[in-house]
Amino acid sequence: MKVILLKELPGKGGEGDIIDVARGFANNYLLTQGFAVLATPGNLKQLENRRKNIAKREEERLAQANATKAALEDAKVEIAAKIGEEGQLFGSITSTMIAQAIKDTKDLDIDRRRIEIRKAIKTAGAHEVHVSLYRGISATVQVHVVDAAAPEKTDDTTADANAEHTAETQDTTTQAEESAVQ
Repeated sequence: MKVILLKELPGKGGEGDIIDVARGFANNYLLTQGFAVLATPGNLKQLENRRKNIAKREEERLAQANATKAALEDAKVEIAAKIGEEGQLFGSITSTMIAQAIKDTKDLDIDRRRIEIRKAIKTAGAHEVHVSLYRGISATVQVHVVDAAAPEKTDDTTADANAEHTAETQDTTTQAEESAVQ
């Protein structure tokens, strides 16, 4: 059965493409979900009239995908997670968590379904993730998983004060031990 796609359908085609699909797939999914219309002579004539608009939208989508790729390419995002012994996570890093981290660091809205995690992220450290932006355009993002419970770095003044307090405590303890021995 021949249909005209109204939206991009991954693996099948883009807007305005005429494709041949099984009758059940067309009737049960494509037509009911608004992804396609039947390729009748009237719809084909309308398609010819809309070709310029479709081409213009396609150019805009490609330009936007390339701009997003440039912003994302080799980006590094950090995700804090609870990490157990030997660097193993309690659970795993999900595409939703990665999409949120990209939004927080790069201010880009990426659909979680476009993030391709080839192997489950269950360890701390750096991992490479691919983001499929549009028809063959994808970007690579470095995801760094860090321990959420790791102590914050302290500045030098706090470290010095802690060292002085520890030294004073040790002196007091030593004096108390000497007086107890006598």
